[in-house]
Amino acid sequence: MLAPVAVPAPSFTAVLFGLSGCLVDFGAQARTLRSSDGLSFHSQDARPFAAPTPGALAALKSLKQQQIPCAWIDEYPASIAEQLAAPLEGLIQSTPRPNNHWPAPDACWQALMGLNASQLDGCVLVSGDPRLLMAGLNAGLWTVGLASCGPLCGLSPAQWEALSDLDRERRRGRATLELYAAGAHSVIDHLGELESCLADITLRRLKSEKP
Repeated sequence: MLAPVAVPAPSFTAVLFGLSGCLVDFGAQARTLRSSDGLSFHSQDARPFAAPTPGALAALKSLKQQQIPCAWIDEYPASIAEQLAAPLEGLIQSTPRPNNHWPAPDACWQALMGLNASQLDGCVLVSGDPRLLMAGLNAGLWTVGLASCGPLCGLSPAQWEALSDLDRERRRGRATLELYAAGAHSVIDHLGELESCLADITLRRLKSEKP
């Protein structure tokens, strides 16, 4: 009797990330720089919000070791986005500000073209912003939502840590439900859990599941 042939796990083509509220700027606090019209900015100093979120640098280093190309996406002007991205140590490629606002898929396709991605199959978008996740869905990507560090919880690291365990769970639960409602294929707490999440998506792809 012939032994079963092992099927190789499908590799990922590319992984895209939101910038604020995903890779950096826990709680997406840079949004407080916006003026009341939502278009202009009170200040151009985004450095106080530029700290990497939990697990961000480790996740990027792991993807780089696996030679999986990555890029970040954001709607902020370049002057602010560049300040936010500075701590990422050149581990990830930037993407120019999109012409159309999320949930239009343009930003995702633009990022993939910048990475010279050969196909949509195996492309993943990670974000805590429901609008960007919907953009990823519209672009045909797998999507992973981040519950605690995105704009839905919306708290700074100090504010988050000051909450009781019960309050954190409530906020995390509400954000998780909203991210799934936006269409996310998976939801994790932060990027420290990304590796196991990508392993789960690999199993789903082996079962011929599509985004």
